[in-house]
Amino acid sequence: MSKVSIFDSTLRDGVQGNGFSFSLEDKLAAIRILDRLGVEVIEAGNPVSNPKDQEFFRLVGDLRLEHARLAAFGSTRHKDLPPEKDPGLAALVRAETPVVTVFGKCWRFHVDRSEERRVG
Repeated sequence: MSKVSIFDSTLRDGVQGNGFSFSLEDKLAAIRILDRLGVEVIEAGNPVSNPKDQEFFRLVGDLRLEHARLAAFGSTRHKDLPPEKDPGLAALVRAETPVVTVFGKCWRFHVDRSEERRVG
């Protein structure tokens, strides 16, 4: 028998368009619905990206889900910064989610821009 696993990124990737924003209550309601639908993994956001996501990950630990596991999303360490001093990696650990989605920047433009924002 085959099984289809669903990894939903709506709560992170779905809000990157202009005019989209989920409140904490919106995110919690969406998670409950996705859990009832049997979604296996819900990528819930980037815990270092903004204060709302930081608060969300602080509160979500009390949420009891029947089917889904939450994932925190973040990037590999910043250039010239050891992993133990990287705020993004620290936020992923603090999120205490059972799943973490980590991406690595592979376009030089993103690496350079990320470094400019961190320093500037």
